[in-house]
Amino acid sequence: MCLAIPARVVELLAEDQAIVAMDGVRKQISLALVDDVAVDDYVIVHVGFALSKVDQDEAEQTLAMFAQLGINDTSAT
Repeated sequence: MCLAIPARVVELLAEDQAIVAMDGVRKQISLALVDDVAVDDYVIVHVGFALSKVDQDEAEQTLAMFAQLGINDTSAT
């Protein structure tokens, strides 16, 4: 099963790249599909790409639900 997971942008890099934080893991992703992303924004990440921005409350609710379900392995995103 593939999941798209909310992640917080912690650093912007050159060439539409960013570092995001997910469940204590930092990962480099592409921002090529999303405009106007800033540090501390939340994005939905799937297979190394940000698909869209999401507000902080929605991101935190989704992450809390994943934690309740025991879905906290972000290594596959």
